[in-house]
Amino acid sequence: MASIAGTFLVAADDQPGLVARLSGFFAELGLNIVDASNHTDVYVAEGAPRFYMRLEVDLGGLGRPAAHARLGDSVSRRALEKAFGDLATVLGARWSVRYSDEIPKVAVLVTKEANCLYDLVLRQQSGELPCEIPLIISNHAVLERVAENFRIPYFVLPVTAETKRAQEERLLELLRRHHIDLIVLARYMQVLSDAFVGAAPPAINIHHGFLPAFQGARPYHQAHTRGVKIIGATAHYATADLDQGPIIEQDVARVSHRSGPDEMARVGRDVERVVLARAVRAHLEHRVIVEGRRTILL
Repeated sequence: MASIAGTFLVAADDQPGLVARLSGFFAELGLNIVDASNHTDVYVAEGAPRFYMRLEVDLGGLGRPAAHARLGDSVSRRALEKAFGDLATVLGARWSVRYSDEIPKVAVLVTKEANCLYDLVLRQQSGELPCEIPLIISNHAVLERVAENFRIPYFVLPVTAETKRAQEERLLELLRRHHIDLIVLARYMQVLSDAFVGAAPPAINIHHGFLPAFQGARPYHQAHTRGVKIIGATAHYATADLDQGPIIEQDVARVSHRSGPDEMARVGRDVERVVLARAVRAHLEHRVIVEGRRTILL
């Protein structure tokens, strides 16, 4: 039986001894660090260089004497977090933790295109994406059969300019009812309002290109008209600014003058599936630190 792990993400101004102090904290508790990575960003416009670290810690030793000596009689996760939070305060650090036995719940939002939806569900069911998908939500009924094939509840919430506010309130209600931790916009062709983004869990969107190129309708026809030689896709966190959220993952595939719009769309769908899956997996594995308008993946 696999041990339960806690994955800690830390961001702080760079300073001597950070790696030693963070790893030493777990050593004092008798906890084994099974994976660790860190990075110092010296390309900071203002202020000190920034330090980032990810530590995956085996929590099997929480019941041992060393942990009792450091945390007292309460060797709970809450006590561990309080002690780590005290250290983070001393270091001036932001931090978060995720536990391997707490499986994130993901809501997939779609409109009419099925390629990303199929890919996400198949990856989740094969164990590649460590999450549950308790529901699929759409503004159309077109993909209901896909949800039925996988026995996932499917909710249709039509939306117009006049009903957008009410539709988003209903959407938020569904997300709260199902205790959703992450939203994936798998070609959900609706602009999310500022109010929704502020109230909802984090959302990952997939965009057909290197932002902000070829916005709007028929992007691959636009690309064909411009004679592009590379098809790309970008996965990013959704924010109040359309397609301007922190970028998580990108990739490209080459095309040529022989490629028509349909062929470009086929290639683009392949890239979109892979890029979106990588971004979702990085988030689920607690590898992403958001720093302003950018991300650090550890």
